[in-house]
Amino acid sequence: MTHSPDDFFYDRSELDATETQSEVDEALHGADDGELYLEYCQSESFSFDDGRLKNAAFDTMNGFGLRVVKDEATGYAHSSEFSKAALKRASQSVAAVKSGQSGIQELPEGPQGTNQALYGPDNPLDQVDFETKVRLMQEIDAYARGLDPHIAQVSCNLSGEWQAIEIRRAGGQVIRDIRPLVRLGVSIVAEKDGRQETGRSGSGGRFGYERLIDPAHWQGEVQEALRQALTNLDSVPAPVGEMTVVLGPGWPGVLLHEAVGHGLEGDFNRKKSSAFSGLIGERVAAPGVTVIDDGTLDERRGSLSIDDEGTPTQHTVLIEDGILKGYMHDRLSARLMGTTPTGNGRRQSYADTPLPRMTNTYMLAGDKDPREILESVKRGIYCPDFGGGQVDITSGKFTFSCTEAYLIENGKIGAPIKGATLIGNGPDCLTRVSMIGNDLKLDRGIGVCGKAGQSVPVGIGQPTLRLDGITVGGTAR
Repeated sequence: MTHSPDDFFYDRSELDATETQSEVDEALHGADDGELYLEYCQSESFSFDDGRLKNAAFDTMNGFGLRVVKDEATGYAHSSEFSKAALKRASQSVAAVKSGQSGIQELPEGPQGTNQALYGPDNPLDQVDFETKVRLMQEIDAYARGLDPHIAQVSCNLSGEWQAIEIRRAGGQVIRDIRPLVRLGVSIVAEKDGRQETGRSGSGGRFGYERLIDPAHWQGEVQEALRQALTNLDSVPAPVGEMTVVLGPGWPGVLLHEAVGHGLEGDFNRKKSSAFSGLIGERVAAPGVTVIDDGTLDERRGSLSIDDEGTPTQHTVLIEDGILKGYMHDRLSARLMGTTPTGNGRRQSYADTPLPRMTNTYMLAGDKDPREILESVKRGIYCPDFGGGQVDITSGKFTFSCTEAYLIENGKIGAPIKGATLIGNGPDCLTRVSMIGNDLKLDRGIGVCGKAGQSVPVGIGQPTLRLDGITVGGTAR
């Protein structure tokens, strides 16, 4: 089913577009910046466990957020009720930010459209019926249990959403976008000799359910989850100490995202609380390291036609050949730092203010064959998959747990290991990159990034990397 944003905003409200614009113009008079953000979002999620549907949730969310910015101060009011009274109350609530301002303040020019809409109006939630979604999870469960006798438990989840937004600025500028998003996840617990281990796999992106329900697709996810679980059943305790670490392509880019990416967001650098503050033009990484944030990649989880302030997303070079080139900016951080927005102003929902956030952040490929990288390591560990991690933005210190890892001995991948944790410092970690593979890979569309209590979908990626002198925390005695 296709829709127009008017179906969800003005057709369901006593307000019309002209009245709304008048309120926006009045609210932003005397401000340095701001906007009215309207959102309508349909979402659903299903979980299947122990051979049956455990949960099915459906939700519709709509509302608005009104932001007024003066100097460094932000006034923000939001409501799930889109009416004259609610918009008037919001305008009155944020007016205090403009106190002391007299006369007419000319607002900066709004974002100019420089790219095409990435997604059409079709709603993926309408394209596949409820019975088909439940049958998919039943088939996943049956298929998985038939693959190996060691399988003790199978869980899967399916989710999707369809979001329509409208952004209004003073003077009548209106910017709209449509955003679909789907995701499939599979988890398998395998048991042998009283020992249980888990394997996980998932995928998704900004497209419809059809791709996920294709047997050729979901069977691959099941096989990958099972492979991880069985591999971990044979794992040995991880070693401890400083050693060479080889990161696999794709999802291990989460280390780059957390340990480096957040430190390159504009607000942290404006406040000088990032380890990268004041280092534009200086070497911050080994030669060959080029890091990109790109929100324009079609169908990727972190891709958007526009950010949540209306700025078109961009291909932004953050680090080029080891030299820091720039930061990711929303309109506020860009204005206060004397530069231009990069299309990285993102918010979780209408109830949140936009912040500088990553979209799809990845490292470009180098010229080394991945086999050559592994063969160069006498002793170390190979990490093709990561779990959770923690990062201190100010110092850059991080810890990351490896959900799948192996010993490297004399250039060959050896036994799987369990309990490996990488410990280091993000900026220092970039200087320890000694070999960069030619196999750049993006993740499979499952990333979620948290910041200041807000979560947004993101993409990550990298080629195979060799890092020298990384501290590994393990469980070996």
